[in-house]
Amino acid sequence: MRRPEGAKPDINVTPLVDVVLVLLIIFMVVIPQMEAGATVTVPGAANPDPKSDVNHPPITLSVTAAGNLYLEKRQVTRDELLALLRDGHARAPKSKLVLKGDRAVSYATMRALFRDCQGLGFPGVSLQVGDKGKGES
Repeated sequence: MRRPEGAKPDINVTPLVDVVLVLLIIFMVVIPQMEAGATVTVPGAANPDPKSDVNHPPITLSVTAAGNLYLEKRQVTRDELLALLRDGHARAPKSKLVLKGDRAVSYATMRALFRDCQGLGFPGVSLQVGDKGKGES
């Protein structure tokens, strides 16, 4: 005697594709927000330096077009900036300091910050720039 054939299993991949697409969209929105520092439009450079050492990530100081200072993602005043940078250098002495200044910030402001930061003992203080044609990082 033969058994009646039952329904054959069928895998519906549509819900899986929906979930994967939603995750992709979430990551596309979240990852750019994880960038260190404030959002600024940096000037371009023709020959940028290679990327820094991953074992010693740089400390980022951002200056917005309005003149606000951000140490990593935290807004700071000019008075507390040097003390926080000294503490950061003491915790990570091999980390470099990266200055990100909006292209609307005056050269005198960036040069004064650069001068103040050079005296703190960082192994390198650099300016972050974008590609020459794009003007953004």
